[in-house]
Amino acid sequence: MRSPSDHHAYPTHWEADVVLRDGGTAQIRPITPDDAQRLVSFYERVSDESKYYRFFAPYPRLSDRDVHRFTHHDYVDRVGLAAIVGDEFIATVRYDRIDGRGMPAAAPADEAEVAFLVQDAHQGRGVASALLEHIAAVARERDIRRFAAEVLPANTKMIKVFTDAGYTQKRSFEDGVVRLEFDLEPTDRSLAVMRAREQRAEARSVQRLLAPGSVAVIGTSRTPGGVGRTVLRNLLGGGFTGRVHAVNHAFPDDMAHLAPEGVPAHRSLRAIEEPVDLAVVAVPADRVPAVVAECGEHGVQGLVVLSAGYAESGSEGRDRQRDLVRQARSYGMRVIGPNAFGVSNTAEGVRLNASLSPQLPNPGRLGLFTQSGAIGIALLSGLHRRGAGLASLAGIAGISTFVSAGNRADVSGNDLLQYWYDDPRTDVVLMYLESIGNPRKFTRLARRTAAVKPVVVVKGARHTGSAPTGHAVPTTQIPDATVSDLLQQAGVIRVDTVTELADTGVLLASQPLPAGPRVAILGNSESLGLITYDACLTEGLRPLPPRDLTTAAAPDDFRRALTEALTDDACDAVVVTAIPSVGDGNAGPGDGDGSAEALATAVREAAQGAGPGPAKPVAVVHLEIQELAEALAGTGGEPAPGTRRIPAYPAAERAVRALAEAVRYARWRQEAAEPGRVPEYDDIDEVGAAADIQVLLAPADGTPDDGAGGGPGDGKSDVTGSGPGDGKSEATGAGPGDRRADGTGGGTGDDAGLGVELSAADTQRLLARYGVSVLPALPAPDPDAAVRAAERLGFPVALKPTASHLRHRADLGGVRLELGSETELRRAYAELTDYLGRPEELGLVVQRMAPRGVDTVVRAAIDPAAGAVLSFGLAGAPSELLGDTAHGLVPVTGRDAAELIRSIRTAPLLFGWRGSKPVDTAALEELLLRVSRLVDDHPEMVAVDLEPVVVAQQGLSVLGASARLAPPPPRTDLGPRHMPAY
Repeated sequence: MRSPSDHHAYPTHWEADVVLRDGGTAQIRPITPDDAQRLVSFYERVSDESKYYRFFAPYPRLSDRDVHRFTHHDYVDRVGLAAIVGDEFIATVRYDRIDGRGMPAAAPADEAEVAFLVQDAHQGRGVASALLEHIAAVARERDIRRFAAEVLPANTKMIKVFTDAGYTQKRSFEDGVVRLEFDLEPTDRSLAVMRAREQRAEARSVQRLLAPGSVAVIGTSRTPGGVGRTVLRNLLGGGFTGRVHAVNHAFPDDMAHLAPEGVPAHRSLRAIEEPVDLAVVAVPADRVPAVVAECGEHGVQGLVVLSAGYAESGSEGRDRQRDLVRQARSYGMRVIGPNAFGVSNTAEGVRLNASLSPQLPNPGRLGLFTQSGAIGIALLSGLHRRGAGLASLAGIAGISTFVSAGNRADVSGNDLLQYWYDDPRTDVVLMYLESIGNPRKFTRLARRTAAVKPVVVVKGARHTGSAPTGHAVPTTQIPDATVSDLLQQAGVIRVDTVTELADTGVLLASQPLPAGPRVAILGNSESLGLITYDACLTEGLRPLPPRDLTTAAAPDDFRRALTEALTDDACDAVVVTAIPSVGDGNAGPGDGDGSAEALATAVREAAQGAGPGPAKPVAVVHLEIQELAEALAGTGGEPAPGTRRIPAYPAAERAVRALAEAVRYARWRQEAAEPGRVPEYDDIDEVGAAADIQVLLAPADGTPDDGAGGGPGDGKSDVTGSGPGDGKSEATGAGPGDRRADGTGGGTGDDAGLGVELSAADTQRLLARYGVSVLPALPAPDPDAAVRAAERLGFPVALKPTASHLRHRADLGGVRLELGSETELRRAYAELTDYLGRPEELGLVVQRMAPRGVDTVVRAAIDPAAGAVLSFGLAGAPSELLGDTAHGLVPVTGRDAAELIRSIRTAPLLFGWRGSKPVDTAALEELLLRVSRLVDDHPEMVAVDLEPVVVAQQGLSVLGASARLAPPPPRTDLGPRHMPAY
């Protein structure tokens, strides 16, 4: 029995901000005794009908006893949560633990009765669904496994909340009451429901920011210039279809309109007699809190904060930034910024340019998100220059929506991915990111979005090891190479430069995806064709021999050649190259007319009328023919409706790189259409492993590790190193607590010192629960012990040290292999102790020789931000020195495991390089899958290191293994929906 609960500590970690169905926000937190008056006020605003549904009888007011009961909880057996907006309750939920007879109980009873009450004005906003997610997570934390709820049949809204949640449930009807019982263990359906609701809510919250009916610019100066006045003019210049208000407390009392713009002028937002959907804030940082309060009281839905002086300015600014987000969310508002550049929406019915960009981007199919105003304006300008299309016709490089989020304290790239996922006006997502606040969620959202439209990302601040100034986000220890692998696994197209971002986006927005890597090359320059051919080989494409049309080629020659290439089943894409004609002084190639427009028309017509069969992408490479690029983009005159636009590039390498990214993305998308499967293994003992982990972790749970490890036995990791089976390379790794070149060598970032490093015996026992056997190694404290160990294991054997400074260091001469007799073993023992030190310093062990093969390394580690990451590479120099390691998020599927093995540069060594025999990659894939299952089933396994794993022609041998246990970091992706709190 638990002690009286009023003394249980207030669970701060249950507090959360959530986005509701309509895009507004609310705070969810535990109810406390201080909330008595809030509860009374809330109840007074609830209709009699809702009260009847809650208490099954007329219940006009709460008694003092009711108020005490509903505000005093032990946070274990009795818990109450409230949804709050503007410091007022809008909904409550509570559970009471009950026994099998429905009476109040304490643990170990694992059932609770749950009940909701939602203020009528807020019904239909998804408040009850959000509260159910959070109260269920709280109940699971308190070892409650099942909820029961009694509902009147007429209360169909509440019944729907329960039935739609996706939990396994049972329904019965007795005495005029519907009784619902449902298990709280998350199911695939409940997770899918939660994530679908999350997507709709977050997308709606962004849509409210990008499509407002009215905008107030707060901080509009009286004289021309200044940030506020600039945004106001940009709004009007872009043709915003809604209402615009200028607000400045310094305006004269008798000033009704701002000249020469002619917009209504107000000293305060309170003076505006109509709703305001979006407020653009351009006042000094110290005045922002008062502005936010005014906006919240007026019912503003969202803020774009251009003001600087926040986290980018130091610790005081970081506190100011947190206060800004906290204050805005308390009113149900979302924030873009602070230190933002602004937002744009080119939709004909909106035409919003609430940014510092002097002109509204031309309309198109690209969604653009940046965390830098400078990069944002550079991208907008570059896309406009390369042919943004006519105002009345979506251009080849036009924008659907643009957000430059500055410090991205609230609205982030994740929110925009939610919005663009099903936005019909956006075909391609372009993102410039300097930090990823929630990598696990980002990869999940990016994978889902990439399955329907390309996501192209350029990542700044890749090598600094920390987030840029102003980005108050959780840090990650994962190196950039690992991040790149994880993004690739999610289908994200990762490019290196802003130029490549635009190049790739333009091609994907205007061309169909290629069916394969075969590329036809044609043009009027043999040299340019050869350069293009070489670029294709560099990017891993399969170019056909270039077709030289000669410098005398006319537009009709290009048309015929392109038509033939597009109808050729042997090619999947076409690159057209063009250089200026020589002799007539004209800039364009041709048969004397010098017309770039004529060539553009020929190329477009050939691409448009290629005949039956799947469409193929076409890109044009031109040298010094800018008129051709403009004509292909459609800026030289309005082409006929449905005319295909063709991207043009001033360098072959840029065109081919963009095409190669499209080829790789198309291949990923084809494979993603049939998702891989996480296999089941009958010999896995998940329950036994959980019991072992509980015993191993209990003594050190939450206690810093002193470096000596700790297990049930002696607490030492006595055998963690071993030698390769082929007698060639000895892995050069380190223990699981060391930072590895691939960033996944163990530990959990800042928490790497917590928990226990397991002994060899404990590690091997846990691995065995998942069908992973480690070749035994016996201690050899003296020569006689070494001989006895060898006789027990059977000759030939290996002799090697396990001391941390010698483990996996064959280059130091500390490993002796293929010792076939007692004499050889004794001689090797003497040599090692003479050369390297006393036996007790070396920690020598004897191990039976494994079949010859290729030495590999398999690791898994948990990063606090990204989650569990599985890594694979060849042992020794390839992974340690060259960084040739592949990474994937856990759990990996069979397809992921196969891709991991094949994605490293040294993979040919596994498949029969230079006449060698291929090794058993099927066994290697199974090992990866088993390790993935282990760390996925048991997040306490924060680091697992198998090195080396010798893969032979038949089977494999794990020669060394180490592992670390620690209390797992929270899995935010599996918990209830909530907004990040930085």
